[in-house]
Amino acid sequence: MWVASQDLPRSAAHPFYTRLNQILDQHDFDRYVEGLCHRFYADDGRPGLVPGQYFRLLLIGYFEGLDAERAIAWRAADSFALREFLGLVLPEAPPDHSTISRTRRLIDLETHQAVFTWILQRLADAGLAKGKTVGIDATTVEANAALRSIVRRDTGESYQDFLTKLAQASGIETPTRADLARIDRKRKKKGSNDDWTHPHDPDAKITKMKDGRTHLAHKAELAVDLGTGAIVGVTVQDASDGDTETSVETLIDAAKRVEAVRPDGGGIKEVVGDKGYHSNQSLVDLEAVGVRVTSLNPIEVDGTGRTTRRRATQCIVIGGAFTAREACAYCDCAVSDWKGPSPISSRRAACAACISAATPTFSSDC
Repeated sequence: MWVASQDLPRSAAHPFYTRLNQILDQHDFDRYVEGLCHRFYADDGRPGLVPGQYFRLLLIGYFEGLDAERAIAWRAADSFALREFLGLVLPEAPPDHSTISRTRRLIDLETHQAVFTWILQRLADAGLAKGKTVGIDATTVEANAALRSIVRRDTGESYQDFLTKLAQASGIETPTRADLARIDRKRKKKGSNDDWTHPHDPDAKITKMKDGRTHLAHKAELAVDLGTGAIVGVTVQDASDGDTETSVETLIDAAKRVEAVRPDGGGIKEVVGDKGYHSNQSLVDLEAVGVRVTSLNPIEVDGTGRTTRRRATQCIVIGGAFTAREACAYCDCAVSDWKGPSPISSRRAACAACISAATPTFSSDC
């Protein structure tokens, strides 16, 4: 019995993905990415994943909060709305996760960055990427590499072989697993990235995650437009590097992208990060690339006169005047009402009224 696919009952498509497809089609997204990716596809052989579908799958992963290609493939197979977003018709099946992974390895990083900039340009055209005030933060991402597979950088031997040699050197000719565990517990700095690496993912670093566990991981650092929530810059760096070491590269990347999509917008004026981004060396590095930094450590003053420390906030200003924070750190008074120190020259600036309210607990260094 033959049934036309267009006669089958259909659910209403998700309005978000319908509108997103309209915008992509309006700007000829498929032709653009096919032109970028043409050199990665052979003229003969088995047909590959269409570039337009591949980048739409990445968008699905972002909007659906999926961080694995297998999860993206499952979600696309399970949703009629996402099938329509990908341009699939029954009984056509969505691509397998292995096809997505192979396509990702096939297309180079520069092409992914070009598509990212193209998307950012569309956001800027719609007024959704202003790029004036940018927030920066980082997170560690567990690598797809087992910690037990690390090898010595100097000799290439595995971790277990290394422990076995240590046991034999200590007089244990045939060490058991318990002997190796005991020797390993007594060692100091046993997980140094200077000594160990993973043979298949040398960029992954031994890192303590936020939950306290130790894994091989990478560090993803993002710069986000605080006015609209649009991501304007992203870098992947060594997980063992601190925020103060990686922030300059991410800020430069974000500034270049903002200037590319908004050449007349004046660029980034302020970047805000938490206290992890404040150090003397980071201030020197940022100043070398034209970034001026002002740190504010606010203190809440309640009606009893007590002061309570809040989490430190760093305000980084790239060119221009320091205008966004030119007010008391504790109340809403304007700059013209100030009788205390300027916020530009003081780490914690308060107006005369707030200083009086906190007396005598307000220390002189505040």
